[in-house]
Amino acid sequence: MLGSTSLLNLAGGMTSDAIIFIDGNNLYHNTKAMGVRPGDIDFEKLTAFVCSEFKCNKKEVRYYNSEPDISDGNERYYKAQRFFSELRRIGFVVKTRKLQRQSNEKEIGARIRVIDDEAYCFKCRPLAEKMCTECIGRYSKKEKGIDVWIAIDMLNLCVLRNECDMCILMSGDGDFLPALDIIKEAGKEVASASVYFGYSSLLRQKHRFKTITDQDLDELLRSDHF
Repeated sequence: MLGSTSLLNLAGGMTSDAIIFIDGNNLYHNTKAMGVRPGDIDFEKLTAFVCSEFKCNKKEVRYYNSEPDISDGNERYYKAQRFFSELRRIGFVVKTRKLQRQSNEKEIGARIRVIDDEAYCFKCRPLAEKMCTECIGRYSKKEKGIDVWIAIDMLNLCVLRNECDMCILMSGDGDFLPALDIIKEAGKEVASASVYFGYSSLLRQKHRFKTITDQDLDELLRSDHF
């Protein structure tokens, strides 16, 4: 059943107020795979474009991503901070979490077992083990909990707190489908938008969607990206 606000929108032709939830990690990797530098995208243009496609008002934009630590390198850290500051300057709500450090011992062990099967001599084996260990390192960093955070905020803001008429997810990740289903069952409009690379067919089959093409991206780049 549609909520009262959605019923008014349908009856009176009013434009829906939308909150846009951006999965920054998903957008970063998928646009990069298409040959577009994510930092070249004008996010004001991007969100305005998406709202125009879905014919809604942009009430709020929330951007979620992992945040590098300064131990990951000064250049990487300060570049990310400048990017987040720019998003805040244009009015986005920016939510970040530190990358989580995790052990690679299991992967190293698997590679050592492969070395065992190769029957290296006593001189070559230590070199092979050392190279494998240095290749992947003892630890790696991985994003943890961002998707859950986005899903919880979508349910909280769109359903429990009733702060919008429409929920727009900017991600191609099909894991968000259950959350979108619940929001729609609560009477809200739902939609997703993503570049075509990595865009889940489940999201596109179940709810309204917009595939952002190469041509679209060309129009959504920052004027100073060259």
